[in-house]
Amino acid sequence: MGKNVVKYSLAFVLVLSVILSVYSLYHYSGSTEGFRRNFQHSFTQGSTNGSWGSGNTNQGVWQRSNPPQGNGQSGQSQWQMPRSRGDFGGFRGTSSKYGVYIMAYSAIVFLLFILSYYALKNKKLKLDFQSDKFTIIALFLIGFFMRVYIAATIEGFSGDIGLFRSWAQSASQDILNFYKNTPSCDYPPLYIYALYLIGKIASIGNLSHYYNVFLKFPSILADVASSYIIYKIAKKHFTKNVSAFISALYIFNPAVFINSSAWGQVDSFFTLLIIAAVYFLSEKKIGLSSAFFTAAVLMKPQGIIFAPVLLFELINERSLKSFLKAIALSALTALLVIIPFSIGQDPMWILNLYAKTISEYPYASVNGFNFFALLGANYVNDSSTLLIFSYSVWGFVFIVFTTAFSWFTYIKIKNSNFAFVSALIQIAGVFTFSTGMHERYLFPAVALAILAFLYIKDIRLLGLFIGFSVTSYLNMYYVLFTNLGMSFGFVPMMISLLNVVLTIYLAKVAYDIAVLNKVYSFDEYAASHEIHTNI
Repeated sequence: MGKNVVKYSLAFVLVLSVILSVYSLYHYSGSTEGFRRNFQHSFTQGSTNGSWGSGNTNQGVWQRSNPPQGNGQSGQSQWQMPRSRGDFGGFRGTSSKYGVYIMAYSAIVFLLFILSYYALKNKKLKLDFQSDKFTIIALFLIGFFMRVYIAATIEGFSGDIGLFRSWAQSASQDILNFYKNTPSCDYPPLYIYALYLIGKIASIGNLSHYYNVFLKFPSILADVASSYIIYKIAKKHFTKNVSAFISALYIFNPAVFINSSAWGQVDSFFTLLIIAAVYFLSEKKIGLSSAFFTAAVLMKPQGIIFAPVLLFELINERSLKSFLKAIALSALTALLVIIPFSIGQDPMWILNLYAKTISEYPYASVNGFNFFALLGANYVNDSSTLLIFSYSVWGFVFIVFTTAFSWFTYIKIKNSNFAFVSALIQIAGVFTFSTGMHERYLFPAVALAILAFLYIKDIRLLGLFIGFSVTSYLNMYYVLFTNLGMSFGFVPMMISLLNVVLTIYLAKVAYDIAVLNKVYSFDEYAASHEIHTNI
């Protein structure tokens, strides 16, 4: 009976999560017209607080069709759709009443994470529940329905939701001419296919009522898929009980669902591509890895941050065949994604799109809690001088240093299992010490840290997973639920400092593992006594 307590508890929570998700969808009020009115209201009112803009808080938000009248009354306003994502600078996130509940849940979950970490570290946590198929399926279903409930309850970040909705509608009407008809889009082509599908589904009958919920579904499904991949990889290294526990750490992680279900962003989808790319690299499947790395770049420009990891492995292999295979599969992937949008376009249109995207946020920090935010440079132009160089030059120097250190540790260890650690170094180092970083850019570090732990079995990597989960969550929470403003308070500054400390500690851990061969073993919970931390 004792071993079935977990199973019965999961069954109860699963039923409850289904009921809550059905209830939230039944009472969902996000109709097309209602959203449009709210969208327009936020579009005009959101920027007046000066929280997110770059100084000129009304720029690109609305224009007057008539000059002020002699009696002091203003003429009528004319609504203008944004020309780019930068024009959404004035949007607040969502109602703060939901933030209280999410913060309470998150505080409890992160406390449990920390207690579990110390229990595992001291070998005092006994995971002896029955880890059968029902347990695993129940965990994933609870995670899924929990996200559906949140997606239908919390509107999300109105600026991002508004743009995704506009792009989905445009893509569903004429995807081949999407970029001609949608100048506001600064996303590369890959995710437009997903938005096209959402637009088509939402145009069926009364399904448009749930348009905003559908926009969150790709990321919700990516959360579940990532958790499943984590579980399958964990099973290769640990017992089923530990594997189920580790996958639960991800699927119920507040930093994960606040991005996909509450915010409505697509970083979970992007992270899934990165996970697949690094996984195939660790398995020596260079062709598939190259395809997924290319797909990540074709979804978000930040994908280029991870590309050096593929280069490290190619240099290690010193195989012309692998090098040519990587180039061929990357080129093929790029052509398949880009060509449908290239009809009638300038041959350089895709490069111009990337240049436009990168140039839209010329700031030292864009609400990213990192080193430059710690110096008080949030929304400070990156051409401004810090000591003898501009912020942008310092950012480039740090990117080079991060990549060089990542390469140094990779060639020292000469093992593709280190790929997840290298990818983690890349994203943590670039986010923390480079310019133009948004609050969500650290998100992939959460998944990469737990996967690095699975391969290396160093308990410190599990600690870094918890640390980056906390800082990533708090960064997104502050932007989504609070009026952060261009100047940081005490808490954001402390979170920025913590990110700096965590990144430096990650460098020490990587150096210990790769150079000193020092690993804080986690073999106590390994799948068999034959599995060791040696990589």
